[in-house]
Amino acid sequence: MDTATQRHLELGGRQIVLVGTAHISEQSVAEVTAAIEAERPDVVAIELDDKRLQNLEDPEAWRKMDVIKVLREKNGFLLLANIVLSSYQKRMGDNTGAKPGDEMLAAISKAKELGIPTAMIDRPITVTLRRAWARNSFWGKCMLLATLVVSAFSKEEVSAEQIESLKQKSEMDDMMAELAESMPRVKEVLIDERDRYLASHIWTSGGKKVLAVIGAGHLGGVQAHLEALASGTENADCADIAEVPPRSVASRLLGWIIPALIVALIAVGFVFGGASKGWNMLGSWVLWNGILAAVGALLAGGHPLTVLVSFVGAPLTSLCPFIGIGIVAGVVQAFICKPKVKDMEALQEDATTLRGFYRNRILRTLLVFILSSLGSSIGTFVAGASFVTAVASFWQKIMALFGGK
Repeated sequence: MDTATQRHLELGGRQIVLVGTAHISEQSVAEVTAAIEAERPDVVAIELDDKRLQNLEDPEAWRKMDVIKVLREKNGFLLLANIVLSSYQKRMGDNTGAKPGDEMLAAISKAKELGIPTAMIDRPITVTLRRAWARNSFWGKCMLLATLVVSAFSKEEVSAEQIESLKQKSEMDDMMAELAESMPRVKEVLIDERDRYLASHIWTSGGKKVLAVIGAGHLGGVQAHLEALASGTENADCADIAEVPPRSVASRLLGWIIPALIVALIAVGFVFGGASKGWNMLGSWVLWNGILAAVGALLAGGHPLTVLVSFVGAPLTSLCPFIGIGIVAGVVQAFICKPKVKDMEALQEDATTLRGFYRNRILRTLLVFILSSLGSSIGTFVAGASFVTAVASFWQKIMALFGGK
């Protein structure tokens, strides 16, 4: 019998039981263990990937993090987003008496107790976040960053009753509609793609009877995809959404075109505007990039040497598609102000306050990475705009050289 949080499906001669949960709900823990006990499935499918399972089973995993390695691998934004989302869930869980993922661990524990194999069926969180970022427009990226900032410092308190109400269909439908309207690309990646991914991996998890523990927001979408798989109108191949989409040729070219254009404009300044104009343009590039990147590092509470490196390095890294000043400044900051064990231990707690971001050496390093990058980007556009204005002042000379009027 179906309920608001459970759906029993008979598809292709198999039984599939979907159990919808709230990830910070004590009641969900009880519902999941009771369902496994009552259903005794052949397989218990869990909405986790191997990395998140490892983090849940090993609370000390944060201590093993190498922030310098994270920055070198260009995962600074992903780490910050993950920390903010985790700290938000933890804060909500503090009001309900449950920790994020407790129901998943309870399902694994109950399955182990009954000798039932488990399958991790979710897409890796790094792939999901990278796809959400890559598929967004500039405005969408701004919205995503704003949402992260708001959630990081939000003091909103949610009761256990409110958490449970989110598992009801009408409440969940309203939330999905709101997300689809405000951030359609994010909803597509976080919900729609994962509905398909989860359904595919439930379908291929084996056994005549499968019980899947998934977030309540995925119930409707996963059921629809399972029915499509059973009818043969959809196949279980998810290769197209299982990886980060490669950068388009246009975006790769743009990474070279902008630096080449900047260099060309400065060269034009020397040739047609004279040495004075050329040096002024070059100085403008250095100052706008260097000063704004340094200001970003300073606002992030960076070490004086980090601020200096940001100033000196930004004009150079802005012309190199392979590395940004944020990575350089972040690595310097992490090397000089090495994170301590207490920073690891307090990471999620510190991510909930502005003071915590500046107190925690890991979070301050990530701030240096974000704000120095932002400063340099603004400097690039401001300096580039001033170059166009400068070149326009001797445009007639250029046209005359090529026979124009």
